[in-house]
Amino acid sequence: MSAEAARAAWERSRAGASDALGTQSAASSAPTVQSAASSAPTVQAAASSGPAVQAAASSGPTVEAAAAPHPATAPPGALPSLRFGYGTNGLADLRLDDALSLLADLGYDGVGLTLDHMHLDPLAPDLAARTRRVAQRLGALGLGVTVETGARYVLDPRRKHGPSLLDPDPDDRARRTDLLAQAVQVAADLGAHAVHCFSGIVPEGTDSDTAWKRLTESLAPVLDAAATAGVPLAVEPEPGHLLATLADFHHLRRALGDPESLGLTLDIGHCQCLEPLSPADCVRAAAPWLRHVQIEDMRRGVHEHLPFGEGEIDFPPVLAALAATGYQGLTVVELPRHSHAGPHFAAHSLPFLRHAERTAATAPPSPAQAFQQTAPPHGAPSTAPQGSSR
Repeated sequence: MSAEAARAAWERSRAGASDALGTQSAASSAPTVQSAASSAPTVQAAASSGPAVQAAASSGPTVEAAAAPHPATAPPGALPSLRFGYGTNGLADLRLDDALSLLADLGYDGVGLTLDHMHLDPLAPDLAARTRRVAQRLGALGLGVTVETGARYVLDPRRKHGPSLLDPDPDDRARRTDLLAQAVQVAADLGAHAVHCFSGIVPEGTDSDTAWKRLTESLAPVLDAAATAGVPLAVEPEPGHLLATLADFHHLRRALGDPESLGLTLDIGHCQCLEPLSPADCVRAAAPWLRHVQIEDMRRGVHEHLPFGEGEIDFPPVLAALAATGYQGLTVVELPRHSHAGPHFAAHSLPFLRHAERTAATAPPSPAQAFQQTAPPHGAPSTAPQGSSR
């Protein structure tokens, strides 16, 4: 299915979604969204006795769930191979050159490069020269790249992911905007296929309308830079943030006038965590706007990035849906809390994904089913500091 046809199907489906996938308000009953503070892959259920989040009804946009467009199924084995990468935020204990060499040796197609103090520090001197050297290294290793901007303390050593695009202080918001614009230039110099970002959590005392106004105003110059550079800005719905769901992404898209330079980062684990659609149907629904994909295992209602096989996601249908969209950007493994064993998880993740991909290519097609439980409320925060398990 073409992007235009999928876009039209998605828009039509919003008006006639089935009961199972129907529109849900922010005040709907929902499973509790939790976020594990431990870096270990702890088994948790949504009803566990751990610290649960009491999410109040939000005054933000209504969470919309639509019947996803289903592209025609290609014959088994006819779908294009996906391109897998691994995120450097899961290899934070390695020098960047060592991390790139490791991923190339393991057979990855690319890397999700998080700009951080240890990996192509965006605030250190001689950024342009250092970027050229990294570009040469990526080329020599045959690795593609996406630039990611989720470093925890790159702008403020005391505030995780601070300041954000929603910060009350306009000068602080401008610092985040400037960083994203700088990331766009780095991405252009590296030949990256997208720049990733997210909204940030709503500051205490800030109403929803004000938060959305700050977000749209803060992103406008970044989108202009992205349009000039020819590198899309791929915004990620992040549990606990203002922009938490696919419905929130479409709210932002419409508020900005649907700019060509605005795209979507889809995190497959986040779909499992809180979307009303299944992960495979999220992929289909997101297809027209898909510019970057992150992948890991996760459980319903628990925002914890898990190694493959430790969560609840059935990956072959997800990868089949992704291949059917024709997406050829990177699908990047994101395990930021597993850097202590990063090389181990990098070595085990790619064989898992390739096996799931082969399984998807030979299995008979079956449409993914929507979750029968309701989604967590819009913007339901997690219990991790600053609302994120990253």
